[in-house]
Amino acid sequence: MPISETDIAKVAQLAHLELPDDELKVFVPQITEIVRYVEQLNALDTHGVEPALGGLTPDGEKTDSSRADEVQACLGQRTALAEAPAAAEGHFRVPKVLT
Repeated sequence: MPISETDIAKVAQLAHLELPDDELKVFVPQITEIVRYVEQLNALDTHGVEPALGGLTPDGEKTDSSRADEVQACLGQRTALAEAPAAAEGHFRVPKVLT
């Protein structure tokens, strides 16, 4: 199934991205190539391969990755803000992202 500009526009809309028409034209062949590459996985013989639910493999499930939950000294407000590119009244100042 070929990828169209309409498909790219729909994905952009779902991702809340504004793409001009010239960028839609650029993305169509790029996304088509990505999908074509991923579709190569369909050629793999996965018969008899157990699904790895949750991304865990049997070896991964055997690995103990837990650690003791110990209280440690924190960085502190003054030290953290000293390295900040912009600080105001004891807080990090960041660019506005919501309109």
